[in-house]
Amino acid sequence: MNQNNVGFMSSVPVVTKNLIIINVIFFLADTLLFKDRTLDNIFALHYFTSDSFMPHQIITCMFMHGSIGHLFFNMFAVFMFGRTLEMIWGPRKFLFYYMIAGVGASLLQLLVMYLRVSYLEASIPPEILPDILQKINTEGLSILMQDKNYADPTLGGLNLLLNGGMVGASGAIFGILVAFGMIFPNAELMLIFPPIPIKAKWFVIGYGVIELALGIADREGDNIAHFAHLGGLLTGLIILLYWKHKGKLTTKDGSFQR
Repeated sequence: MNQNNVGFMSSVPVVTKNLIIINVIFFLADTLLFKDRTLDNIFALHYFTSDSFMPHQIITCMFMHGSIGHLFFNMFAVFMFGRTLEMIWGPRKFLFYYMIAGVGASLLQLLVMYLRVSYLEASIPPEILPDILQKINTEGLSILMQDKNYADPTLGGLNLLLNGGMVGASGAIFGILVAFGMIFPNAELMLIFPPIPIKAKWFVIGYGVIELALGIADREGDNIAHFAHLGGLLTGLIILLYWKHKGKLTTKDGSFQR
């Protein structure tokens, strides 16, 4: 039994394995050691005008997760698709791609947050806007920490944007998915619901379209960073197209294919 476990773990490439381990450690520390959202305030991605914002959050947010289900499905995707990419590219190239896709997701999410904050602020009469922002700045975070929010859609939306934090590796995961779909476009994936096979290229395209539609329709916030997902996908796609143009898409050392 132990020998089998050791053999299984040794078959998982080093970066894939360590990404999973680091994410699990962060989740256990956040849920078992710090139950007052201390780690969320430090590592989750906050809006850049928030007192809780720190530049390192653009990277660290991809190692934080909101629930065991969130963690499991993201790490399952890293295991299923990331290990294949790492075996093709090698650890350094795979880690570079994973991290840049995650950073791209964070940056696009911040841009979308800025646009949404601007839109919501424009819907509030200018004479009362300072008081509203002061109210949210004073009490909004404590309300969210009680798993509550303002009933008014505008106040609730602003509070989530200004005081909430984004967590999850989903942006980097979308980067992994688009890479897998580009390198193995005709590989068949089995959907859970409905239980039908679908080629990787159509899966990635369909998933991207769904995320774009959900992101545009998300007026009041469904607590899912759809545009961060798209940010990871688009950042990954840009890198992949560049590598393909240079003949480096499927090489480990980055050398040109002859």
